[in-house]
Amino acid sequence: MVNKKSIVYVFAAILLLLTACEESDVGAKGKGENGEFPEMNIVFGHNQPLESPEDIGAEKFKEIMEEKTDGKITVDIYPSSQLGSLREQVESTQIGEINITMQPPAVITPFVDDIKIVDLPYFWPKEAKDKYSVLDSEVGTEILDTLDDGGFKGLGFWPGGYKLFTTKDTPIKQPSDMKGLTMRVMESPLLIDQYKQWGANAIPVPYAEVYNSLQQGVVDGQENPLQTIFSNNYHEVQNHIIESYHGTMTYVLLTNKSWFEDLPDEVQTLILEAEEEGKAAARTSLREKEKEYRQQIIDSGVDYYELTDEEIEVFKELSEPFHEKVYNTKEQLKLLKKVKEEIKKAES
Repeated sequence: MVNKKSIVYVFAAILLLLTACEESDVGAKGKGENGEFPEMNIVFGHNQPLESPEDIGAEKFKEIMEEKTDGKITVDIYPSSQLGSLREQVESTQIGEINITMQPPAVITPFVDDIKIVDLPYFWPKEAKDKYSVLDSEVGTEILDTLDDGGFKGLGFWPGGYKLFTTKDTPIKQPSDMKGLTMRVMESPLLIDQYKQWGANAIPVPYAEVYNSLQQGVVDGQENPLQTIFSNNYHEVQNHIIESYHGTMTYVLLTNKSWFEDLPDEVQTLILEAEEEGKAAARTSLREKEKEYRQQIIDSGVDYYELTDEEIEVFKELSEPFHEKVYNTKEQLKLLKKVKEEIKKAES
């Protein structure tokens, strides 16, 4: 009589053999015979709303991928955190459930600490063109390459704009105005310590709960770029909007590293091309829309104030020692020095 356990083992072996054959076939197709692209679908998730600059960039990425492959490669975009919270989307990308996501460094930092250099306060050039020049340089690529350690492939830096302070009762014009305030930040030790450096308190509040937290007085204020303040109507529950240029909300477009490296060379190349096109479209859109957002916020009747160069310098002097305090490993200090040199070059 045949042993039942033996039958199970034989059946399992057959399944493994069939699976291996299928994977072999997929691999052969994936190489793109005669230069043809393989049929595949890319899942792209982000947290910004429809028609935001970031979403416009994502749609441009989709357009390039689908047009240049005659529809063999399709891209499904999930905006507005449809695929989970910001952190959940990073986690899903790390384990391969999402192919590409666009997220701020603060939520990537728990996975790769080195990326927090993007969040250093009063560190980046005040002019967007200079900031982009640094981020798109070789040293910008070095920053992206730090993501490899977390199982990610950094594709590029996408725009979100400069962060502003907003408060309910206190106009912020100097660090002493921060004393006693509680500010909402993303879940990032660097951002929490940044406010301690200025004399304020900071607490993490999930993105979806920010409006209610401001309205109910759980926090006195928060930091975000113009488009986020406008699209989420934070100016309805905040009386003071301060254009401070204290930090940049730069998004990182990243993929699962193993997924990307397993793609045929021509697909990898096309993804990088589409990223460039998408990023450029997002930056152009943001530049055009920020003027509209700013004017509509001003027209709403809130106190809108832009820090003077002299006021910025006071914050900057207080913030500079903080950079090496929090970005302090041997490799981080080395990278910090390179970025500072590139910033000087861009601003000269």
